[in-house]
Amino acid sequence: MDLSRQRCRLWKELVLVASLLALGICQASGQIDINPDSLIGVETYRTRLVLENGPEDAQAYSWHRGANDTEENMIVSYNVTSDSQQNGPMFTGRESVLKTGDLHIRGSQLNDTGNYTVRVDAINGTQRATGWLKIQELEIPGISVNATSVVEDIDSVAAICYTNDTNVMWYVNSAPVSSNNRMTISPDTKTLIIQRIERFDSPLQCSIEIIPEIFGRSELIQLTVAYGPYGMTLTSMPNHLSGVVSAEIGTPVEMKCTAYSRPESQYRWFHNGSLLSFSGENISLPSLTWDQMGSYRCVVGNSVTQLTFYQRLQVQVPWRPKPAQKRVFTVSGSYVVVLIVVTVLGGVVFCATLIYILFKHYSTRYLLPWAQGGTLAGNWDSTAGPALRGGGGARVKRHKPGSGLSGIIWADR
Repeated sequence: MDLSRQRCRLWKELVLVASLLALGICQASGQIDINPDSLIGVETYRTRLVLENGPEDAQAYSWHRGANDTEENMIVSYNVTSDSQQNGPMFTGRESVLKTGDLHIRGSQLNDTGNYTVRVDAINGTQRATGWLKIQELEIPGISVNATSVVEDIDSVAAICYTNDTNVMWYVNSAPVSSNNRMTISPDTKTLIIQRIERFDSPLQCSIEIIPEIFGRSELIQLTVAYGPYGMTLTSMPNHLSGVVSAEIGTPVEMKCTAYSRPESQYRWFHNGSLLSFSGENISLPSLTWDQMGSYRCVVGNSVTQLTFYQRLQVQVPWRPKPAQKRVFTVSGSYVVVLIVVTVLGGVVFCATLIYILFKHYSTRYLLPWAQGGTLAGNWDSTAGPALRGGGGARVKRHKPGSGLSGIIWADR
């Protein structure tokens, strides 16, 4: 009997201990808390004190500055039933209570550091919890560059971030960057060098991480990047074809020259090699004249980049094939007289020349065949005197009268 009583008593004690443990666990799980107990915030950023294990039957939440929940140090309270907020003596205008009971502080300041106590009024009772908030000073790194006015694809920029932090992050045009073929970050991460600067490499900024996901950022450094002129076009109205503008006399002609550049492009116009007074990108000819025909050249330049480009247009009347025309040859009276005289004189000279040639031809034809074997065949006058005889065995004979020949001919024996 004694043994059975002892066993029964032991079971009762075990059941009691289990009940107490269960009760303690339930009470522990229902206790409100501020998470975390020691919270770190950053100056100028928002801070949120999170209430955990809040009862479901909560009627009101009130937050207090310090380790107690007196009315004198109340910051703000929120009534769940009426969905209304009441400000206390410690209210600064930056605090608010969320429906979950959390305390939200906008634009945290260094003097916000200290204890914070929350009181939760519920149907089943009131609970309190206290936590510590530490607001750190926001470190703003400094930044400087060697030049703010640069030329695209030519100049380089070196930027330095002034901070004691050894993990500096760099931003170019609001995007984080790392070392690449144009950008180099020094081993201590405090220097950024950009080679062959581009127009989209601005602004520059460096930052450091104060606490996880909270960064201190430097001011933005804006760069003035000169570029161009690029994308030059020369258009006209009427539209040109292969650089030729066809327009009738008296009709309007317009030409427009455009290019992308920073600073703004400078325009010059030349007509047939002469500089015009137009300095804009447009030329307007309201009524085309003959003097305005010819070659037009637009020259666009950038005084900073020292780049210059040009294009040309030829303005002329439309080409039309000329109709075929019959040619009539006319000669004036004086030219007719001269022509007649020249023709007559030419005819006389021609006839005289022809007669001379014929006479020469036939004279030679009749004489030469008569000479045979060194003597002349024919009828000769043998009574020629000695005075007509030649020396060296030659003799001279005269033609007989009536023989049809005249003159003297030499002949060898």
